[in-house]
Amino acid sequence: MNSKYVLKFRRQRERKTNYKLREHLLVSERTRVVIRRSVNGINVQLIKYNIKGDEILAAASSRDLKKFGWNASKGNIPAAYLTGYLCGLKAKKVKIKHAIVDVGMQTNQKGTRIFATIKGLIDAGLELPYGKGIFPSEERIKGLHIENFAKSSKTNFSKVKSDSEKISKIFEKTKKQIEAKIND
Repeated sequence: MNSKYVLKFRRQRERKTNYKLREHLLVSERTRVVIRRSVNGINVQLIKYNIKGDEILAAASSRDLKKFGWNASKGNIPAAYLTGYLCGLKAKKVKIKHAIVDVGMQTNQKGTRIFATIKGLIDAGLELPYGKGIFPSEERIKGLHIENFAKSSKTNFSKVKSDSEKISKIFEKTKKQIEAKIND
């Protein structure tokens, strides 16, 4: 029987893997920074390709920020930046200097959590290729936009509002805690 239709791989049909992009990333033989986001958090891994299976060299999750004093939402831009910063410092400890970003099938828009994560990785000392103007502003990275919204909002969510009104202080405190614990 001569079939004209060729069935695509399952992960390609489910729109989970772009095999052409993955091939280009693997051929480069550079360490990949894999960034995956969800509504409630963000995960960052530094992965080296190995024929037997990918090897994770360093990893961080926004859930890890709780150990460093972060008690605000783990799915916002400041948490994404701190997660990238944490993973970047871990990468520095295992002597990784260069990498290439792999965001998979996620759509990218400048100023989002993915680019805040990349900014955190770069600020930690990792060398990544990037374009100008893609990162969120310093105000958004430190959470000042969340503070301003919480102050101007007429809603009465007391706990959320009180955490949001001091998020920039929590951000600075958490960043210092990360630097102190990782650099020990």
